[in-house]
Amino acid sequence: MARLPRLYLPGCAQHVIQRGNNREACFYDEADYRAYLSFLKDAAAKYDVAIHAFVLMTNHVHLLATPSSEQSVSRMMQALGRKYVQYFNFTYNRTGTLWEGRYKSTLVSENNYLLTVYRYIELNPVRANMVAHAADYPWSSYQGNALGKPIQLLTAHPLYNQLGKNNADRQKAYRGLFRGRMAECDVRAIGEATNKAWVLGDDRFKAQIEAKTGRRASPSGRGGDRKSAEYRGVGKD
Repeated sequence: MARLPRLYLPGCAQHVIQRGNNREACFYDEADYRAYLSFLKDAAAKYDVAIHAFVLMTNHVHLLATPSSEQSVSRMMQALGRKYVQYFNFTYNRTGTLWEGRYKSTLVSENNYLLTVYRYIELNPVRANMVAHAADYPWSSYQGNALGKPIQLLTAHPLYNQLGKNNADRQKAYRGLFRGRMAECDVRAIGEATNKAWVLGDDRFKAQIEAKTGRRASPSGRGGDRKSAEYRGVGKD
């Protein structure tokens, strides 16, 4: 099956995944994580992309980002990829590719899934049994979004800002989102939409995206709405 073209919509958040080639590690040392975040900060600033959440896993990366223009995210990822591969190959005396082909992404509905994707991204180390709580993992945005650690890379999404009247209130409300397990239906929906380039949201949001882009937002014959029969009563905490 031919790969679907990526969907881009300025001002609409995207969940982005980039994996190491053959699922091999793309970070070996603390310096590698720091270098990647530095390069990401520079590329995001250059191409005017707001980064709301991130996690750097051993062999892949998740980002939640909002582009200012149609090509902002793709240009950011290209620049970031080239810079980090040059760094990584030089540091470890290697040659060749580091990433597994093109990155994957999905548009995210602000009303239905945005805060859930924040949570999905920052809970990756917990689901991987690397740490007991998101606060214990140093290479994610949880430290900034929930605990107030200064991370220059981060830009709060307007929906995040609505969580409270000030930073302390917003951080407290955000920490509250992490109580209990994440519903398996949400984990599956986010993973499937991102890996298959579908849109993450309800039927109304998908219809809006289809009207604006002229491309199907979900598989034929499947709504993908989290209220559909596929998800009712599935994976509840």
